[in-house]
This record gives sequence, C-alpha cells and structure tokens, in this order.
Amino acid sequence: MVTDERFAAAQPEVLAGLAGDAPVLVLPAGEGTKSLAELGRVWDFLAKNRLDRTAVLIAVGGGVIGDLAGFAAASYLRGIEFYQVPTTLLAMVDSSVGGKTGINLQAGKNLVGAFHQPQAVFIGTDLLKTLPPREFAAGMAEVIKYGLLGDAELLAELERAPLTVDDSRLAGVVRRCCEIKAGIVAADERETAKDGGRALLNLGHTFGHAVEQVSGYGAYLHGEAVAIGLCAAARLSQKLGYIGAAEVARVDAVVAAHGLPVRLREPLALEALIAAMSRDKKVRAGVLRFVVMTALGVSITQGGVDAELAAASFREVGAVD
Repeated sequence: MVTDERFAAAQPEVLAGLAGDAPVLVLPAGEGTKSLAELGRVWDFLAKNRLDRTAVLIAVGGGVIGDLAGFAAASYLRGIEFYQVPTTLLAMVDSSVGGKTGINLQAGKNLVGAFHQPQAVFIGTDLLKTLPPREFAAGMAEVIKYGLLGDAELLAELERAPLTVDDSRLAGVVRRCCEIKAGIVAADERETAKDGGRALLNLGHTFGHAVEQVSGYGAYLHGEAVAIGLCAAARLSQKLGYIGAAEVARVDAVVAAHGLPVRLREPLALEALIAAMSRDKKVRAGVLRFVVMTALGVSITQGGVDAELAAASFREVGAVD
C-alpha cells in the first residue's frame, strides 16, 4: 500500500484497517511527489518487499498518490494489478477513474506515464471529513468541469447552491461525475480520437497545466489552476464566437461560489505560459488543440486556434506581457 503523510496523520485508524498486514509506504503530500525520485522510492519499496507478478498495489490518497502508485504498478515487473482508494474529492471524481497514471517532469505536467486501469476504485465520501477546505474546493473544480463539458443539469445544480462536504447531494454528484468520465473513457480509452473523445476531459487543463508549471508545482493546487483554466477557456470560447459574456459571467460565478480563484493570485509572464502550453500533451503536428464550449454543458476540441486569442484569454485572467 502507498499513501501520503497527510492522510496517514489525519486518519491513522482507517489506514491501519485498510492495510492490515500489508507493508505501507508513506510519501510526502503534494504535487512535488509526482517525480522521478519518488517513483524510484516506490519501485525500491516494491522490490524490498519482494513483490512478484501476483502482487497487488493499493493507492490510498489523492490524485498524486493515485497517479504515482498507478505508474509504479504499470511499470514494476512490466505491470502488476492495483486498486484505487481515493481520499480527496478531486481523486474521487476524476483522477482515480480512467486509467491514466504518470509523473511530472520539469518540462511539463504528466509528460511521463502509462494507461493502466485499476482493478477497482473504492469511494467512501466519509473519507472527506478530514480533508482541508482548500482541498475540497480544489476538487470542486473538476466537478464544475463535468457540468461545463457535458452536463448542463449538473451545472445548474451547482449554481443553485454550492456543494459542501456535508451536503446530502455529495454522493450523488460524485457518482454522476464518475459516470460521465467512465462513459467518455470507455469510448476513447487512450485519447486517440481525432476530435472530441477523451480529450474533452481536458477542459480548462491546457491553461491550468501551464499555470501549475510556470508558478512552480505546489503554488496552486491542481484544482485551483484548473479553475483559472476554466475561466480562461470560457473567454476563449467567447472570442471564438461560441458563447456570450453572460455565459462567461456564469462560469466565473460558479467557480467563485465554490471558493476557487477566477484569476491568477499574482501575475505570471504570458510568454512563459504560452511556452508551457506549447509543450502540452495535446499538441499534434505542432498544433495545440483546445477544449472549448459551444454552450454551457457542450464542449468540443478545436485546433488551429489563433495564438493571440489564447494569449488574450490568458491576459484576462491575470497574465502579463
């Protein structure tokens, strides 16, 4: 079992109950753990415990632990089985489902990884009771994303009243997000569709990943960067003529209502942000594809976007020349 220090300290009895007699590796919390160095620690942990190909690795934690442990499972002995027990809202609704695993490089986020499906994902929303409010809010960025990309009813539900950790709607919303993602992934598991497909799940992420990289991993939680990315994507969608100012205002409002940033906290250099986007995984033949909204609740992928439109969208959320 692999987990992180934050969960191990917050819910030691739960961790002990899950682990039983299994050896447990506890890693530092935070995006910096999705690194080659920490991946090496996981590999060494597996080797030290003499795991063979019948072994099972269990990831107990947020998206960082799930991605890292999943990649370790995908690569150790050329692949062993693993299970996901997500402990953050973001991991429950997004990163634990779909089979994407990996680590970050200095050049960009998630540039090294593998598709390796977990045998199962076990979600218990009571695990969120000790999650810091900032982390819960970060998870809500992914929930909002699902509403914007393909479920107008979910978006309207979030607009009616912000979702909270003790909300009776929480389990239903988590299940709905998993259903949306599973449906998209089942149709395009390895993101090979020329248009749409799994790439739609990257709404807000092209902008958001650039924010994470340029600001230094950890300055923004992943969900916070995605929230800013959703606001930038809404502005790009408007500049492309798909939605109007009223829809952009709705995106800003639902993001802000859930305690998330709609703009950069401190200015970041536009040139560096654009350079980071150019290294994004969604670049094909030198052309960067964006996920944009043709309406709130309907998204498409679009290549060949004028670079100045993307730059202007970044400026409107706080980037500077």
